[in-house]
Amino acid sequence: MEFVIDIFVLIFAILLIIIVMLQDSKDDINDAFNGSKSDLFKNQKTRGVELFMQRTTFALAVIFIALVISSVLLHTKYY
Repeated sequence: MEFVIDIFVLIFAILLIIIVMLQDSKDDINDAFNGSKSDLFKNQKTRGVELFMQRTTFALAVIFIALVISSVLLHTKYY
């Protein structure tokens, strides 16, 4: 049983990495070098695909943390 949870931990870790890598960055690389920060789009709400990606990332992170905690509890129970 504990090995099944470990497989799910691995799957959700990979999915979480992929979903984070697919998201667009809100910072521009040029802002790091010239010190300016654009406030043009600061107060806009996320919509569409960006909102879906944020919610999916949050859900995957919560599931991942729950699986890791349950995996640790199962492994420490038997040893």
